[in-house]
Amino acid sequence: HNDLPWNIRKFIHNHLVNFNLSSDLSVTEPWSKSSWSHTDLPRLRKGMVGAQFWSAYVPCSSQHMDAVQITMEQVDVIRRFTELYSDDLKLVTSAQEIRAVHREGKIASMIGVEGGHSLGNSMAVLRMFYKLGVRYLTLTHACPTPWAGCCSSLFSPSPGSQLVVRECNRLGMLIDLSHTSVQTMRHVLNISSAPVIFSHSSAFALCPSPRNVPDPVLKLVALNDGIVMVSFYSLYLTCSLNSSIDDVIAHLDHIKNVAGEDHVGLGAGYDGIN
Repeated sequence: HNDLPWNIRKFIHNHLVNFNLSSDLSVTEPWSKSSWSHTDLPRLRKGMVGAQFWSAYVPCSSQHMDAVQITMEQVDVIRRFTELYSDDLKLVTSAQEIRAVHREGKIASMIGVEGGHSLGNSMAVLRMFYKLGVRYLTLTHACPTPWAGCCSSLFSPSPGSQLVVRECNRLGMLIDLSHTSVQTMRHVLNISSAPVIFSHSSAFALCPSPRNVPDPVLKLVALNDGIVMVSFYSLYLTCSLNSSIDDVIAHLDHIKNVAGEDHVGLGAGYDGIN
């Protein structure tokens, strides 16, 4: 899970002519001045990244207003920069394509929409996002939708959540439960016919943040054959402003021990954490 697309919007208004992903952005303004900036091709290559979900995120302030339009613009910028840097990146929409692109020595690039508010409460928008290459939907961000609760709300999932889950299952759109309430996590894990993901969450037992996954839910993830991708954000690792790679490993180990080694991965959250 990588929030570079939002930083592209925030820093250069999606004008890719003012952007060089092949350069070291840690010494290039305005990126070098931001503690939220971590991503460029040299660092992706140094880290041996083989596949990356780029996040088409829009803030909750756009909910019930222009969220759909802004999300479309973010999907567009992801598609444009993956095409612009086609020597290193390639947009993929299936596991088979990921493996093929990896054999080519390129970084498989996928698109996730981070927040159900991006749908504008429309199943048609969900279907069109899928046609544009989006392959996961985070059911909420920091705001609830009319059909799902976010981690900071007591809102319980409504009957509409079943419609969204079933349509995602039918399309082949991964359901992402990061940012959702525990009630929503449990509800979706009980009704989804396909594995779910947590794109950037950690273990609640080690850091009791509402953004993390409690052990009983981790056990449901294993039954669902889903996966929890560990966030690298200090507030979700140690519930403080400081953390290290040892804390990441502790969360990986805990989730492995509770859910099993097939149900844990790396979520990171680069360009969306500091």
